Amino acid sequence: MRNEPIIGPLTSSPVIHRYASNPILTAADLPYPSTLVFNAGVTKYQGKYVIVFRNDYGDYANNHYFDGTNLGLAFSNDGIHWDVQPQPCFALSGGERATGTITRAYDPRLTVIEGRCYMTFAVDTLHGVRGGVAVTEDFEHWEILSISVPENRNMVLFPERIGGKYVRLERPMPVYGRGGRERFDIWLSDSPDLAYWGNSAFILGVEDVPYANLKIGPAAPPVKTAEGWLTTFHAVDLDPARGKNGWEERWQKRYTTGVMLLNLDNPHQIVGIYPFPLMAPEAPYEIGGGFRNGVIFPGGMILEETGEVKFYYGAADTVTCLATADVEELVGLCNGKVG
Repeated sequence: MRNEPIIGPLTSSPVIHRYASNPILTAADLPYPSTLVFNAGVTKYQGKYVIVFRNDYGDYANNHYFDGTNLGLAFSNDGIHWDVQPQPCFALSGGERATGTITRAYDPRLTVIEGRCYMTFAVDTLHGVRGGVAVTEDFEHWEILSISVPENRNMVLFPERIGGKYVRLERPMPVYGRGGRERFDIWLSDSPDLAYWGNSAFILGVEDVPYANLKIGPAAPPVKTAEGWLTTFHAVDLDPARGKNGWEERWQKRYTTGVMLLNLDNPHQIVGIYPFPLMAPEAPYEIGGGFRNGVIFPGGMILEETGEVKFYYGAADTVTCLATADVEELVGLCNGKVG
């Protein structure tokens, strides 16, 4: 196995502005058992901001495991202050869940397409990690449209059909194809109906990202701009010298965020990509006191009419935070017009 170079210190782009009162959602905000609230999907739907978040609960400090995971729901008028609903909003039941082969659903992403709200999510099963797609109109009743074969996850949907087809970014986990390593890339697939997926194609590899030496994958669902699909991705670097960096005995990874533009009509084509991290862990709630420190993972991105882009991200795999940037500056980063 080839030894990858160690990635040194990283900083966020100056176009990014963290919300001064971060985090915006924590375990203390939930009316039911909660330990970690992170990796949330966020969108605007029927005049309100909606967030569906991953909630891990249980006494990890004493038991060294969590009791379980569910998906919680909250609404907001401003995208900052949230009205958390009294119960989790999504759980798998019946079928494989009843036989024990599905263990949990987590890491939701939300996309509104043609007036309906779709959620992609990861599913842990005894046969590997799978990616699911579900749809709702009220966040109480969900129709599951598809669940992939193992191993695939980090799926995000584009907010409109392209060439008459639904499109998603995804991250297969081809261990054999990558020499037995955790070394994963970004792919794209399309579908006529959100149930059957194919025409899969490679988009971006670890080798193409200078600040990653382990794996990359989709982050928030893309948003449409005049110059292309503004698309975020997560990038992971590994440093064996990292020791105890959170609640676990050893956490050697760091998660940063990248940004690129994909062609509007042919999203297989990368129009431009920023060669440095858009966001790197720097704030106290990103680098300390969490379950896994040194982690930033955007799950939601909203382009406001003002041109402001809101990024919703999990920090240290523990809390949910907000950062903002101007859309023109983000596009400029991808096109090399903003430093």
